[in-house]
This record gives sequence, C-alpha cells and structure tokens, in this order.
Amino acid sequence: MAKPDETVPTPPDKPPASGEGLRLARIGPVLTLALTGAVLLSVGLFVGALWLLGFPDLTPVGPKGISLARMLDLLKLSFAVVAGIGGVIALVVAYRKQKVTEAAGHRQQAAELRADEAHQREATKLFNERFATAAGQLGHDAPAVRLTGVHALAGLADDAPTRELRQTMIDVLCAYLRIPYAPDPGEEGGRDERLAFAGLREVRHTIIRIITHLRDGASTSWQGHDFDFTGVVFDGGDFARAEFSGGEVSFDGAKFSGGTVDFRHVSNWSHPPTLPGPAPAGLLLPKLTATAGKSEAPAPEAEETAE
Repeated sequence: MAKPDETVPTPPDKPPASGEGLRLARIGPVLTLALTGAVLLSVGLFVGALWLLGFPDLTPVGPKGISLARMLDLLKLSFAVVAGIGGVIALVVAYRKQKVTEAAGHRQQAAELRADEAHQREATKLFNERFATAAGQLGHDAPAVRLTGVHALAGLADDAPTRELRQTMIDVLCAYLRIPYAPDPGEEGGRDERLAFAGLREVRHTIIRIITHLRDGASTSWQGHDFDFTGVVFDGGDFARAEFSGGEVSFDGAKFSGGTVDFRHVSNWSHPPTLPGPAPAGLLLPKLTATAGKSEAPAPEAEETAE
C-alpha cells in the first residue's frame, strides 16, 4: 500500500480515460447557459423592438397602435435570432464532439504504438538471448553441441523479424565454414584425431544442408540473401534444387577436395554464384538451357566430374 505522501505510478501502457488530456468545459452547464442566454436575448430583442416603437397598444389601426400581424412579425424575428444562436450552439457541440473523438483516436494510436514498441523490444531481447545461446553452442568443443548450435542459428534465421537479422545469422554460419579446416588425417591418424575430424565434418556438412533454404518451397526462403564461401574448403555437399536467382553467392577462392559438391540439379541458375575460375575437380556444374538461366539434369554421359 502506498504511503500518504507517495504517488502510485500509472502503468505506462494503460490507455488514459476518455477525455483525459483534452481540456474542454463540461457540456451541461454550457448548454444551460447558452439556452438561458438565447431565451433572454429573444425576450430582450422583443422588448427592445417594442421600446423602439414606443410600446404601442395592440390595436388594428391608429398612429399609436400596432397590429397583430406586426406583433407576430416581431416575434418571428426574435425566434429567428434564437434559432440562429441555436445553430451556433449545435456547431459548437459538434466541434466539441469531433475534438473528443480525435483525442480518443490519438490516444488509441499512441497506446497501440507503445504496445508495438514494447512487443518489439521484448522480441529483440528474446532474439538476442537465443542468439547468444546458439553462438555459445556453435563454439563448443563437443560436435553434438555444435550441431545443436547450427540448428538453433538456422531457426533464428527463419524467425528473424527483419531481413538484416536473417542475413546476420547466415553470415555466422558462412563464417563457421570459412574457419581453417584441417584435412582428413586418414588411416594414419589416431582414433581420437579421426573422430574429431568426423565430428567437425558432420557439423560443416549440416551447415551446407541447411543452406538448402535456397531451394524453392523451403519453409522459410533464404533466396536473395548473400552467402560468402570465400576460401571455404568443401569436401562434399549437395545444392540440388537451389535457386540462385538473387543475392551474392561467392565461392571465390574455395577449395573442392576429398568429395563432390553437386550443382547439377540447381533449379535456377539465372544469378550464378562466383566460382574460383575453371571448375576444379570435385565440382559438378549444371547443364544450362537456353532460356532464363534455368538448368536441367545433364544426360547420363555428361554426369562426369568437371575438370
């Protein structure tokens, strides 16, 4: 319970009460005063007209009298003035109602804006927390935890509220592939060394499989984003049905060794990636049609490793 000398703060997202913040006189007293003034004004005009006429007697004829018709004309004039004043009052009431409506609309918009900003701040905070967790998992020593981090980052890219945040997640995954990659120790390596290499290769191949978000029909498309594979060592990977139709995809300086990276069944090659010069061994390129950069599967005799 608040102390007597303390003020209980109002919740920031609570919309103000109707009419709050708009200083307008209470309509009841204003209308009463206006109507009373109109009646008094009407009576005053009628009496004033009689005074100007020297308060004549109500007689049909005569120099000092006034006919009933003239009296009625004076009454009509008085009521016409009152009607005009009533019209002015109606305009004032309509104006006041319009101002109240506009003020309520502004308050509603402000409340909605505050709610949207609060939701955006909460979403950004949650996104940053998820990103910090995923990045920590990706840097873990255990391959299984790294795989968890890879999938977490892919999920963050799918859920990213903006294109820039999705691009950031993609950049992190590509940067992981650009980390120097030791070659396969082969049978000459020790058991622990071979296991470590197999785990690391599985993480890298998982990232390549996840990048198949470039495929048409993916739950969340990553088409049109940039993928920087500069200097990446590829020892396998399948880009089947990928749509290279937007964004910058660079394999500049990439090395293809110890496996096959297959581009033969790419769905759209209208925006081909940057490749390291002539196709090296282990890189399979698509057979292009003559229209729109579309690719189709090569004939069986053409399914040889490009050299």
